[in-house]
Amino acid sequence: MSKPSPRDRLAEAAFALFDERGYEQTTVDEITERAGLGRTTFFRYYRSKEDVIFPDHDRLLALVRDRLLTSGRHTALAAVCDAVRLVLLHYLEEAGVARRRYALTSTVPALRDREIASVARYQRLFREFIAERMGERGEPASLRAELMAAAVVAAHNHVLRRWLRGQSPDPLREFEDAMRQVAALFAAHAAPGAGDGTTIVAFRTGQDLDALVPALRRVIEAPE
Repeated sequence: MSKPSPRDRLAEAAFALFDERGYEQTTVDEITERAGLGRTTFFRYYRSKEDVIFPDHDRLLALVRDRLLTSGRHTALAAVCDAVRLVLLHYLEEAGVARRRYALTSTVPALRDREIASVARYQRLFREFIAERMGERGEPASLRAELMAAAVVAAHNHVLRRWLRGQSPDPLREFEDAMRQVAALFAAHAAPGAGDGTTIVAFRTGQDLDALVPALRRVIEAPE
């Protein structure tokens, strides 16, 4: 078994101290002492003790941007759904840390504020991407892009929080269901200016085709 990296040792020491003493009462010096490392090493990996708690959002945002850049105008919403799936997968991969982080951000106002600010960065990126790909200008297009971005982020956060609270045994399946609902909400606007005709919104799902077709038919045949 490989030896934990200095970054992981610092994180484990920090969370252990947060559990024992509380977040506000824990100092960087105490974290480095518990980890058996120095302050220089700590600041090589983290800018503050807050950074120990949160995932590397800069790296995640870069991954999200890379996915969005592969999309064209008519697959914008599908690309956003795909991109936000990358964020969910990151949380699922670091399951233990993610749940400890959730417990902290639920009780420490400063951490909760930072989490809200991080979510806003993703939503802004999605909004700007959708608005640019739609190629429209003016208030209606701006509002539509804002609503689409907010819906995707809200659906992701709903699934993520259910999983963090231990209420979702299959978060990926729930995520796909949630993204289908988001796609259905905005299907009528997926190709602005197209007029009458058929709009197709692509998404990924683990369901069998036989189970999926009835749900699609209900969406297609729903009254305007």
